[in-house]
Amino acid sequence: MARVLVAMSGGVDSAVAAALLVEQGHDVTGVHLKLAEIPVDEQVPGHGCCTLDDAQDARRAAQVLDVPFYVWDLSEAFRREVQEPFARDYAAGITPNPCVTCNERVKYSALLARARELGFDALATGHHARLRRHGEPVTSPGPGARLHRAVDPRKDQSYVLYVATPDELAHTLLPVGELTKDAIRERAASAGFRVAAKPDSYDVCFIPDGDTAGYLAEQLPAAPGPVVDADGEVLGEHDGVWRFTVGQRRGLGLDGAPPQTDEHGRVTRRFVTDVDATTRTVRVGPRPHLACRWAELDGPTWTTGQRPSGPVRVQIRAHGATVSGRVTGTEPHPRVELDEPVHGLALGQAAVLYDPADDHCLGGGRVVRADRPAGLPVLA
Repeated sequence: MARVLVAMSGGVDSAVAAALLVEQGHDVTGVHLKLAEIPVDEQVPGHGCCTLDDAQDARRAAQVLDVPFYVWDLSEAFRREVQEPFARDYAAGITPNPCVTCNERVKYSALLARARELGFDALATGHHARLRRHGEPVTSPGPGARLHRAVDPRKDQSYVLYVATPDELAHTLLPVGELTKDAIRERAASAGFRVAAKPDSYDVCFIPDGDTAGYLAEQLPAAPGPVVDADGEVLGEHDGVWRFTVGQRRGLGLDGAPPQTDEHGRVTRRFVTDVDATTRTVRVGPRPHLACRWAELDGPTWTTGQRPSGPVRVQIRAHGATVSGRVTGTEPHPRVELDEPVHGLALGQAAVLYDPADDHCLGGGRVVRADRPAGLPVLA
């Protein structure tokens, strides 16, 4: 039996995670994290995970299980480590992933460190990911745990946990990763949790209405600049590079610009191909200009403690497809070479690597440089 702190978000996944650990005989304590400061009248049920209702749902689940429960106010750390960098990155022409940042700096790594300081043996979460030791599901803390994708590929969240070190994985439990979402809801209903049918949260938790551009407009001053094509011709003007990300094809504000055509004279869509915050320039072009065959990573984390030496599968979005590749170059900025191009890779995104043989997560890092087709500038 281990002393386990369970991060209870108020959703069905973390409630069932706590229930499974109780069934296994662990000494469970629940904790709900107060993260984003969102006025009550702006909270949207099902959007984010930081509403008053979420805290109440987590408390009720803990009461059903008859386990101790606490609420920890980490809103200041969340603002400092997640919200402020989010706005700064967009202002710098970078596309951040706040969920990865939150797991790295607040909701997983930092929470695990705090749990261990308080004498807990492990931190458990409701992430859809699996831990395996010698090929078997991990049900107790200890060395040798490997991070794998969840049984339910639609819900897999191993992507946001690539920041875990071997030592952190040794003190982590991920009980629900072995179950499909339907099975989790069935267990929640059987346990009497009122969150059994609660919809999954989505969107950035501190932007409950999903309007990222509107949120950033409140955080950042207007900074007009040109929107240009691949040849540098000015097609329009924007009021801030933070409204754009590489790969974007909607909301470009170019309704009055002449159409873009291919070599056969056919009208084609425009995509954002580069965002240069220094010159306030947004470059647009055809989809082939988004093709990327390599990316350099900043300060990567290797979940096994060792950098991959063989073929890998590379994923650049939380629920995106993977492509084959390999790691080259030297630390702290190794390069991931891709066997086929990916499109729409933006600086600041996480490139996460998986073992082609058994799909366990090897680690990854944030993209700080990436290539573009000949004649276009390298993103850096």
